[in-house]
This record gives sequence, structure tokens and C-alpha cells, in this order.
Amino acid sequence: MIDTPAMQTLALAVFGLTYLGMAAGGVRGLAVDRAWIALSGACLLLLVGSISGALPLEAALAHLDAPTLLLLLGLMLIAARAEASGLFVRIEHALAAWRERPALLLAGIIAVSGVLSAVLVNDIVAYALAPLLCRFLPRHGLDPRPFLIALALSCNAGSAASLIGNPQNALIGQAGRLDFWNYAAFAAVPALLSLLAVHAVVWAVWHRRWRLATAGHAPATATTPTDSPLPLLLALAGLLALLATPLPREIAVLSVALLLLMRRGQPSRELVARVDWNLLLLFGGLFVVTGIAAESRALGNLVSPLVPMVQDSIGGLIAVNLVGANLIGNVPLTVLLLKLGADWSQETLRDLALVSTLAGNALLIGSVVNLIVAERAKACGVHLGFGEFARCGLPVTVASMLIVTAWLVVFS
Repeated sequence: MIDTPAMQTLALAVFGLTYLGMAAGGVRGLAVDRAWIALSGACLLLLVGSISGALPLEAALAHLDAPTLLLLLGLMLIAARAEASGLFVRIEHALAAWRERPALLLAGIIAVSGVLSAVLVNDIVAYALAPLLCRFLPRHGLDPRPFLIALALSCNAGSAASLIGNPQNALIGQAGRLDFWNYAAFAAVPALLSLLAVHAVVWAVWHRRWRLATAGHAPATATTPTDSPLPLLLALAGLLALLATPLPREIAVLSVALLLLMRRGQPSRELVARVDWNLLLLFGGLFVVTGIAAESRALGNLVSPLVPMVQDSIGGLIAVNLVGANLIGNVPLTVLLLKLGADWSQETLRDLALVSTLAGNALLIGSVVNLIVAERAKACGVHLGFGEFARCGLPVTVASMLIVTAWLVVFS
């Protein structure tokens, strides 16, 4: 516990600046991102606390949630092997068959990204598929923007069905030791209905504007992969089986990841390089900043009233997540709520996992996946605007929240 007024004031100030940075997405004039902001806040608190003696280093680092960080690392390694195996190139070949029927192509992209996001970290799915769509679609005269928006929205919606589909669900699942398959059975229907809402909204907004004025002249398809997908599919089947056992989730995921790293072909260092270390640093920094600040009475007085709102009513749960996720992002919001709240029931944590994920679809800043798609598209020369995203994201989120509200009223 922080026992000096100066350290409590510093912890609260760093907490406030960190979460303002989460909302802004960076610092004007500096080439820094959310991960840098969170890590800098954590380092400042560690430095001042250690020098002053007000916060021992061991006590500060105890806020790091090692099982969650290991779980995310293992999932990212599995996703890296999936990408290296040519899985996403095979997806491009399959989607090419529907290039003359944009509505079916849209459905295929939503289905693929939604399903993959339920068994792999959705950040990695978005990271791999966004440039593929930017490369593939203009060659056939299709505007990539509606499909990129659908990719982001469906990655979020599909990942809501699983406790390993996105970072915040992994954190919530670890915090409450939620059963993987019980959660999947509960969340599958609202996640599927949300995927259908993605298709309906994106089609309604864009169906008269699928086509570009001219098509590109690049080669028709990417090179056919030579690596067999069978080992990866067997590994994923093994992972799903292990998640039904009492084995700790992070150990199950890491075991499968290490087995995949030992395959011949691609050096393991290349697979490790594909890990989203930025996201892990973001989590680590937020754990430290939020954990230390949560020990100050001032923060408790300011923010703690949000926790009973989330815990006591469906309306409060949805309202806090809709506002918070689209101000600071659903990952930082989840870290904050779990650090400040106590006595979470498994039912409330289950509901929080479902709602926090779907709430991040409203705006471009609502989730890390949305930002990944926008940044990867920008690197390929495709601009995905805030307003363009919101025209689809807001109605999809409204539909998802209505679906979730009805589902929770009936089954909670």
C-alpha cells in the first residue's frame, strides 16, 4: 500500500495522464503510441517509488499479471505459426472465387475473420488479413474500405465468443478462472448474431459503392503456399482439448506454442519476431500503473463508483463499457475495472467479457483491432477515416447491445 501523500498524488497524476494518452492515442508532435505511454507511466512510478523508498520495486512489480501475459504470448506464437504456414494465403485463394459477387465475398471475409478470431488472438488475425485485403481487392476493382471495416468489426464480434479471442477476454478469464467451454456456449449465439449484424450494416451502407473506377494490374493471386496446414490444425485441435482440462490455461497455450516452434522450416526467431510485443508492453504498463494507482484512496473515491454500476445491473454494465471503451479503449477499461473492483462473481465477469468486446466496435478508437486495421491499411495506401468507420460501427454496436441485453435478461 502507498503510504505517503506525495506518492499517492504522483500515482494519481500518472494514472490520469496515462489514460488521457490512451484516449488520445499518442502525444502530439512525438512518434509514440499507447504502449509507450503506458510503459513510460509505469517506469516513472517504479523509478520514483524505488528512489524515495515509498514503493518497493517488488511491491510494484507484483501488480504484473504474469499468467495473462504468458497466455497472450503463447496465443501470439500460435498465430505467428498460422501466418507462416500460409494459412492466410490459402484464405486469399478461397476468397478469390467470390470476387464477382461482393455480398458473398463480404460474408466470406466476415465468417473467416470471425471464426479465426475465436481461436486466435483477434489482433493477429486483423494484422495478417488487412494487407491481404488491401492487395487482393483493388486488383478486382473492389474498394477495400467496406471490407476492411467488416474485418475489424467481425474480428471483435467473433472474438467475443471465446476467452482466448482477444486480450481483455483473456484477462477476464484468468481473473475469474472462467471455464472455457461454458463461456463459449454462453457467448456463441450473441457473437454469431453480431456477425450477422456486421454483414447487414456494411452491406446497407456500402452495397451501391463496392466498385473502384479502375482495377489494378497486379498478378491475380499470391504464391501458393507449400507448407502443409495439417500440423497447425492438429495443434489447434489439441489446444481446444487441453482447454477443457484442469491444466492452467496459460500452460496449455504455451505448450502448444512451443511444439509449433520446434517444427522444421522457418527459424524460430522469425516466428518470435511476429509477436505483437507492443501489445504485451501495453498490458504490462497498464497493470503497473493501474495497480499502483488503485492503492490510492483518491482514485478509489473518483472511479470506484463505476464498479458497482457494472456489477449490479445490465444497464450499468453496458453504459460503462460503451462510454469507457470508446474513450480509452476496451483493454485499458477492463484492466481498470478489474483492478478497482473486488468480489466479482463469475456471472458478472462472463457478462463483462461479452459486453466489453462488442462495445469496442462503435468507434475507431474503441479497440486495438480497429486501430490495427486502420494502420495496416494506411501502410498499403488505403485511408480508413473516423467517420467512415463510425457509419458502420455505431449501428453495429447498437444492434449488438440490443442482442446482448435481450440475451442477458433471458439467461442471466
